[in-house]
Amino acid sequence: MTTNLQARTEKFFDFVGGNALLVGQMLKELFRKPLYFDLLAVQIENVGAKSLPLILIVAMSVGMVMALQFGIGLQKFGANLYIPKLVSLSIIRELGPIFASLMFAARVGAGMTSEIASMVVTQQVDAMRALGTSPIKKIVIPRVLACLICLPLLCVFANAIGIFGGLVVGTFDLHLAGSFYWQKVLSTVTLTDYLSGFLKTFFFALFVAIPACYYGLNVERGTRAVGLATTRAVVTSSILILVGDYFLTKVFWVIQTWR
Repeated sequence: MTTNLQARTEKFFDFVGGNALLVGQMLKELFRKPLYFDLLAVQIENVGAKSLPLILIVAMSVGMVMALQFGIGLQKFGANLYIPKLVSLSIIRELGPIFASLMFAARVGAGMTSEIASMVVTQQVDAMRALGTSPIKKIVIPRVLACLICLPLLCVFANAIGIFGGLVVGTFDLHLAGSFYWQKVLSTVTLTDYLSGFLKTFFFALFVAIPACYYGLNVERGTRAVGLATTRAVVTSSILILVGDYFLTKVFWVIQTWR
């Protein structure tokens, strides 16, 4: 048992140190020429545009379920009028960013890890180094920047479609007027509420991209190792998103109390 604990501890510190070194190398080479804008554009399409349908479906479902659950619970007390406030605040502050990021980690994180790991196993990364090209610049930086650009934008769409899903259920199932629903949403959600959820997605993007690149670049030889690296990347990103959400929420709460 002691040996197992020691091995897990070593793996944890290897992960932390490896990710720190990867971030350091990325920052070191970020503004050095050449700048591969074409690769960045390709990654934006892959991680952003192709993830939009999945995230919209999930956000719509979350908004509809939230409105229905609140409606069932509050109907007993005749408090259906609070449904727009509860749904909009829940989605804007927490559920929109969280579910968008988790779906992003499941689709994009897995894809990035398996793609990079396959390049390592087939020695494409070694060939880049032999030709004097930095794998960090051609592989890591475009993917990290694409995640930082796309995930916040996807969160904006997720928030909007999630609230719209709540509106659909509120109108057709809970018999609330659509104009009343929107009025309560607009009067409830403030810029501070919106930013507290939106700004988290920049951190969540790093929680997805950095571990995905790390596990992809450090994969062991063999096709089985590609699957293991992909699983570890998705699990790690999901845990970082959920745990990091608590600490980020606390930080934003402290900042609001100081103002």
